[in-house]
Amino acid sequence: MALQAGVLVSSRVSDSRIRAILGPTNTGKTHLAIERMCGHSSGAIGFPLRLLAREVYDKVCKLKGADQVALITGEERIEPPHARYLLCTAEAMPRSANERAFVALDEVQLGADRERGHIFTDRLLHARGREETMLLGSATVEPLVKALIPGVTVEGRPRFSTLSHAGPVKLSRLPPRSAVVAFSVEEVYRVAELLRRFRGGAAVVMGALSPETRNRQVALFQSGEVDYIVATDAIGMGLNLDVAHVAFASLSKYDGMRHRRLMPSEMAQIAGRAGRHHQDGSFGTLSGAGGRDSAFTEEEIYAIEQHRFAPLTRLFWREAEPRLDTLDNLIADLERGPDDPALAPAPEAIDLAVLKRLSDDADIGGAVRGRAQLRRFWDVCQLPDFRQQGAEMHARFVARLWRDLKDGHLGADFVAARIADLGEVRGDIDTLQGRLAAIRSWAYICQRPDWVLAREEMAARARGVEARLSDALHQRLTERFVNRRTAILMKSMGKDVGLLKVVLEENGQVTVEGQVIGHLEGFRFVVDADASHEDRKLMLAAAEKHLPQLLAAKAAALVASELGVLELGRDAAGAPAILREGQVVAQLERTREPTRWRLVLAKDLAPLDPVHRARLAEALEVWLEGKLAPLAPLRALEEAAKDPEMGSEVRALLLALVERNGSVRREESGVAAIPKEKRPLLRQLGIIIGTLDVFQHALLKPAARALLAQLGLDTRPLNPRMEAVITPEGPLPAGYCRAGTQAVRLDMAEKLFRSAHETREKAGQKLGGGSFLMDAGLPTSMGLVAENYLKLMREAGFRATEPQPLAEGAFGPPAPRLWTWRPPRRDNPVNRPARGEERKSRHPRGPRGGYTPAGTPREVKPAARSPLRKPDGPPPGGGAFAGLADLLRK
Repeated sequence: MALQAGVLVSSRVSDSRIRAILGPTNTGKTHLAIERMCGHSSGAIGFPLRLLAREVYDKVCKLKGADQVALITGEERIEPPHARYLLCTAEAMPRSANERAFVALDEVQLGADRERGHIFTDRLLHARGREETMLLGSATVEPLVKALIPGVTVEGRPRFSTLSHAGPVKLSRLPPRSAVVAFSVEEVYRVAELLRRFRGGAAVVMGALSPETRNRQVALFQSGEVDYIVATDAIGMGLNLDVAHVAFASLSKYDGMRHRRLMPSEMAQIAGRAGRHHQDGSFGTLSGAGGRDSAFTEEEIYAIEQHRFAPLTRLFWREAEPRLDTLDNLIADLERGPDDPALAPAPEAIDLAVLKRLSDDADIGGAVRGRAQLRRFWDVCQLPDFRQQGAEMHARFVARLWRDLKDGHLGADFVAARIADLGEVRGDIDTLQGRLAAIRSWAYICQRPDWVLAREEMAARARGVEARLSDALHQRLTERFVNRRTAILMKSMGKDVGLLKVVLEENGQVTVEGQVIGHLEGFRFVVDADASHEDRKLMLAAAEKHLPQLLAAKAAALVASELGVLELGRDAAGAPAILREGQVVAQLERTREPTRWRLVLAKDLAPLDPVHRARLAEALEVWLEGKLAPLAPLRALEEAAKDPEMGSEVRALLLALVERNGSVRREESGVAAIPKEKRPLLRQLGIIIGTLDVFQHALLKPAARALLAQLGLDTRPLNPRMEAVITPEGPLPAGYCRAGTQAVRLDMAEKLFRSAHETREKAGQKLGGGSFLMDAGLPTSMGLVAENYLKLMREAGFRATEPQPLAEGAFGPPAPRLWTWRPPRRDNPVNRPARGEERKSRHPRGPRGGYTPAGTPREVKPAARSPLRKPDGPPPGGGAFAGLADLLRK
C-alpha cells in the first residue's frame, strides 16, 4: 500500500502463496508455521511477545543449529553472521518483501489492538516471503484478511481438545493445574496470597515482569512445584502451559480508556489456555468475586465453547513510512487516516503522543533540523514505555535521552553508570519491578546500532543486570506467594504413602519431601513452631497419615534394643498378653470397645525408673497398634456405630457385627428395616449384605481371624488359612457356613449365590417362573462336592430336579439338572407363620419341606433340622421351616 497525493492506493495483488491459518487456540498453528519455515531455505516469523519469540527461537535452534538462527527483539539481538532463520517480535520484523523464502505473522487479529494494532496491520499488508507467506490468528479476522489480501487462501483448523464451561468455583475448591486470571496487579497479588495460604502457593505472570522472570515463574508451574498460576490477560497470548482449568477473577478490565466488560473473543483467547493438545480443558469464574460482571452469560458460554464470535469490522492503520522532511509533515502523516473501509485510523499511541509533546517544546522540537536528525528524533520517540508511567512521564525520559543523543552517541561510561545504578538486587517486589522496567529501557537503548558507544559491551551489561534482577524478583515472588511446605503437604494428601519421601531424622525432625513439618517428643508429634496458623491443620493431617510407619519403626527399634523379639499370646490364666520368649512383658485388659486394649506392664518391670518405664510403655503401645492393624475394619465399624447420623437401624446392625466379630446371620441382622438410602453407607464400610449372612469382607482374611482368636474375642474354632471350602472336623470354624459335610467361607458362598442369580436373570426366569440351567463349574473349581452344593443352594431358595435317566438302550451324558428359585423368607418376620401353625401349600414339597413326593407328612428328625448350621441358635430358613418342624415334633 502506497501513499500518493494524500490518497491511499492499494498495491495488493492476488498471491496464491499467501495462506491464512485461522482458528481458536490449541490448534497447532504456531507448530505448523515452525515446520513450514524449517522446510524452506530461509524464513522469519513475527510474534506478539518477546517471550514467545524466545521460546520458538530455542526450538528452532535445536532443529537447525544456533549458528543458523537469529533472535531480534527490542531488548535483545542474537544475530549470527550467516543466520537464515529469524524469530522476532512484530515491531522488529522486516517490512520488506521477498527477502526470505518464508514469512509468517502470528496473532494477526492484534491489528485491532488500540496501542499496537497499526504495527500488525502494516506487517499483514507488507511482510511477504518469496515462496510462502503464512498469517496465523483468530477466525474473527477472516473477513478483513480476505478484503485486504485478494486471493488469499484461508484454512480453518479445529481445536484439538474440547473447551467446556465448569461454572463458578470457590478459591478453596479450585482444581489443581488451574490458572486464575485477574486484570489488576492488586487482584493478582490478592488471589496469589490466598492460594499461598490455602493451597501452598502459585506462580505469578504479569505483563510488567521481565521475560526472564515470567519464564522462571512459568517453570515453577510447569514443573509441578505449584499447582496454580495467577496471571493477567498476558497469559492469553500464546503461553503454552499445562493448564486444565482457567478461572476468571473478573470479567471486566480497564483498557486504557475506560473500564469495560471483556468481549467474548477476548474471553475465549484467555480461556483457550485450558487444555493442551488432546487433553480437554474447562473455564469458569471464581465464586464470591462479586460485581455484576462476575458470571458468564449463556451467550458468552455458547460462543466460547463453540468458537463462534462476531467478526472484526476493522483493523487499525497508521502510515509506516511517513515523510521526514519536517516535523509538521511527520505528524500529519502519522495522524492521517486510511481510505480503505477495512482500515481505521489508529488511536494515538504513546510514541505519537511523546512526539507531539516534544515538538511543542521550542528547545527540543524547534532544534530538530534535516531529514537525518528528524529520523533519529522519531526513532527516539518510539522508545517503548516499559515503566508504564503514561505519556507525560515517558516524554520527560525521552527528552533527557534526546538531549544526550542529538549531537552524537551516548558515552560508554555514562551508560555503564546508569546500568550499574539499577543493578541493586535488594528491595521488595514493586521496587525490583521498577528497576527491571528501567533496565529494559536501557537494554533497548543499547540495542540500537548508532546510539551507544561500545554497544555490544553495554548490551551485555544490561542483559546481565536484567538477569540478576529477574532472579531476585523471581525469588521475592516465590518467597511471598509460594509456601513450599504447604504445597508439598497438599499434594501428599492424595498420594500413596509409599510414594512419598517421609523421613524421621536422627535429631527427631520429621520431613516430607525434604520439608520439615515437625518433630517427635518421644512418640508424640509436635508441629514445627515456625508454622503459620493456616499450616498447622495441614501438618497435623500429614502427620496422622504418614507417621504410623515411622513410629512403628522407632518403637520396634526401641523394643528390640530393650526387650528383644515380642509376640502376642496368652498368659498362664489364658488372658491376652505381650510375650517375650514365653515370659509376660505386659498384659492386655479389654476396654468397653473390643478393638481397644489397655496395656499393663508386668510386675517384673516395676524396678525401672519412671522415665524409662513410661518410654517403654509408650513404645509398646505403638508396637501393639501395629499388631492390631488387621482389626482396623472392625474398629471402623465401632466408630461408625457411634455416629448418630447413621440412624438407629444401621447402628444396630453395626453393633451386632462388632459383637459377633464381623458376621451375623441375615435373619438376625435386622437388615430388612434399613432404608435403601442408608445401604450405601454399609458398602462404604466394606459390609456385604449376603443371601444368608451379613459380613465385613476384610475380617475374613487369615490375619484378622487369627488376631481375633489370639485376643480371645472369637472363641469359635479357627481355620488359619481360611480356604474357600473345607471339611470341618467338629464345630464350624469362624467365617464359614455349612454345606452338608463341608463348609464354605461366607464370601465364597455369596459368590455362588450371586452367580446363580445372574444365571437365572439371564435365562429370563422371574419368581415362580420356569426352570433354568446352571453351570456347576464354579462350585467344582472351589472343591465343593455336588451333593453339598445342592444342600447349600437349597438354603438360598434354589431347588434342583433329579436328572432324568436315559431311555433303555440310549447312550450319552445324563440330562442336566433343571433349577427353580423361590426366595427364603428371612428378612420379614411378619411373613413367618406362628410356631406350631402348619403352612399350607398348593404344591407338595420335597424332603426339606417336610413332605413326601406323595404329599403326606414325614417324620423329621431333630438332628436333621439344619444340616447347614451348627445346632445351637434359631433354626435356619425362616419361621416357616421352624413352625413346620415344631408341628411334626408334636
